[in-house]
Amino acid sequence: MAIVPDPKSLASRLRARLAADGIDIARSQALEIVAGQLGYRDWNTCVAAWRPDPGPVAVPILRTFPGAEARRFYVEFLGFTVDWEHRFEPGSPLYQQVSKQGCVLHLSEHHGDATPGSAVRIEVPDVRRLQRELADSPVYPLRIGLDSQPWGDDLAVPDPFGNRLIFHTPPSRR
Repeated sequence: MAIVPDPKSLASRLRARLAADGIDIARSQALEIVAGQLGYRDWNTCVAAWRPDPGPVAVPILRTFPGAEARRFYVEFLGFTVDWEHRFEPGSPLYQQVSKQGCVLHLSEHHGDATPGSAVRIEVPDVRRLQRELADSPVYPLRIGLDSQPWGDDLAVPDPFGNRLIFHTPPSRR
């Protein structure tokens, strides 16, 4: 697993390397160059978005069934994006990755990959806003209630395959 050094460290290395070649640039110039190389429009945006390497990431696999219902639910209703799809051959079960704002799920039609009826907790910044968005969606007529507990607000959304996605906002973000 590659670990990307923090942007300030990269800027310091850039300045040192250029200085070794007799090219002096201001610290602010180095910071802006690094931000651009990392894909950000400027240094402030880079610093606001940069996070240290989170380490290993778990990606849940949810069982779905053949047909268009998984795409309708996860993409059209919940707003996920299909990142990729795989079939061993035409007509074989579909395995795909969907994602939304840092949440990654694998959806599998393969028997044995996962058990229908699984649950996944997904932390979101504002579960109350998500509840309103889903209630306004014409895709599914789900009217899901919010469950407020000392550990935060939960919104349990059942998928068409018996799985539950529990969107959660901790009390510190309410």
